Amino acid sequence: MIPEFLNKLLNTYYRADIVSEIINGYQKRIVTLRVNTIKSNLEEVISILKENNITYETVDWYSNALIITNPNEDTLRNLSLYQEGKIYLQSLSSMLPPLFLDVEEKDLILDMAAAPGGKTTELAALTNNKAMITAIEKNKIRSEKLKYNLALQGTKKVSVLNLDASNLDSYFMFDKILLDAPCSGSGTLIKDEINPKYFNEDLVNHSSIMQKKLLEEAIKHLKVNGTLIYSTCSILKSENEEVINYILNKYPNIKLVKLNLTGISSIPLLPSTINEVLTIMPTKYYEGFFIAKLTKIDSSHN
Repeated sequence: MIPEFLNKLLNTYYRADIVSEIINGYQKRIVTLRVNTIKSNLEEVISILKENNITYETVDWYSNALIITNPNEDTLRNLSLYQEGKIYLQSLSSMLPPLFLDVEEKDLILDMAAAPGGKTTELAALTNNKAMITAIEKNKIRSEKLKYNLALQGTKKVSVLNLDASNLDSYFMFDKILLDAPCSGSGTLIKDEINPKYFNEDLVNHSSIMQKKLLEEAIKHLKVNGTLIYSTCSILKSENEEVINYILNKYPNIKLVKLNLTGISSIPLLPSTINEVLTIMPTKYYEGFFIAKLTKIDSSHN
């Protein structure tokens, strides 16, 4: 069942036909994985999947992403590929934010809410394990899980800080920042499994307050001309466009950048009130997700 407050919010934000598509998309996602290029490559992974009669499809916008078409997570987890960290089971939507960050080997990178480590390890792979990455996770147990995944995936230059990202020392400055913000998870719901104890109106309201606070903190630590990706696994405008508009209105030196990536026209999108952002529709392949790309300009030249 879809909670009444969620149904009302969705109908406030989207047309009725789109709301019914969203609710249809609240289903169990097909298993997808990312090839960990630190330890393996696409050819090796495909060859082992074929040996084990595991069928797959490729993804238009990322050659290292595979959709498993006869999905059985247990079979995948039993493969040496998985146990040696050569693949990472990751949703397609969650692979996108690191790709939009345009990271380079020389960058100082901050992942502000890093556990369990899917995006952090992807950033390490995208920079050939050469960029200095700071990964923050305030929950002690989750930070241990993050460290475990980083080690399994073979990352070399990632420092894990077990602290609240809103209390980062002011001397830390970064070229690229990924804030995959804590959110309500309204894009990842499975309609028959929604637990009102965990998913409720208070969570949505609290998430929006926390997101603004974290995004303001991120801005403090972003170098001039640096890039900041803000993402959530929510499709609610109070956690997405409204947060971005709040920031743009408050910080005249922060500008939106259009998201570009070859092949993204195949991604199912929801309509948005801001042209430059992406709001991904939940489907059996994709979690509902929001992504915005920001940059800091030098206000002294205005």
